[in-house]
Amino acid sequence: MPDLERFLKEDIGSGDISGAVVPDVHVKAHIKACEDGVLAGLEEAKQVFKHFGLEVRAVFDDGAEIKNGDIVLEISGNARSILAAERVALNILGRMSGIATLTRKCVQRSKGTTIAGTRKTTPGFREFEKKAIMLGGGYPHRYSLAEAVLLKDNHIAVAGLENAIESAKRMYPKKEIEVEVDNVEDAVKAAQLGIDMIMFDNMSLNEINDAIGLLKEKGLRKNVKLEASGGITLDNLDAYANTGVDMISMGMLTHSARWLNFSLIISQV
Repeated sequence: MPDLERFLKEDIGSGDISGAVVPDVHVKAHIKACEDGVLAGLEEAKQVFKHFGLEVRAVFDDGAEIKNGDIVLEISGNARSILAAERVALNILGRMSGIATLTRKCVQRSKGTTIAGTRKTTPGFREFEKKAIMLGGGYPHRYSLAEAVLLKDNHIAVAGLENAIESAKRMYPKKEIEVEVDNVEDAVKAAQLGIDMIMFDNMSLNEINDAIGLLKEKGLRKNVKLEASGGITLDNLDAYANTGVDMISMGMLTHSARWLNFSLIISQV
């Protein structure tokens, strides 16, 4: 994987000068979880070690629930190579597992409502963070601006709601069109213009309930999917799920996920 090679180059630089003091010997090592969570990034960690010609054996699969003290990966081979690969492998495991763990918690509280990520990801690491969301049971949403039409507030500020929607329909007739709204009136107007999905952005629970009620009253609810976004956390997730939206997108899955702690231990010299 080219990305993994880039990560290793960033970490190792011109060479591991600390590792040079270690004898050139064959050792065994393992990575263990230092807390409970959902495992993600194991396949990428394996590729990091394999890049150095090391032998690896996964004890779990990505997406598995793990406990503090569980050994997740066994490694054998050259000691210097294991030490050179250690930090990148642990960083990937920690970051991805943290996202997967938080996503799983949100999915479990969502009462069947789809939990989705956003584009609030680390530059250069989006592929891995989106994968972690999926391993946690969530929906990745857009990987890039080229994947779907999502008309947000600034698109509408420049083009106008109706013009933006009509242009999107004309230019991308085979694409689903989603429109971000921040009030009840625009939600109804967007639905009347025949779009596929409405995103309630930073709207209060009362506003979302009012909008859904009005869409139902006008016979528009069955024709459009609904998404809630903005300021949604584990603490208020239940309430947003209870509104009846189809999807809840949460930037916190990536921008606020705490890393899961892992440790690499040389077990046999």
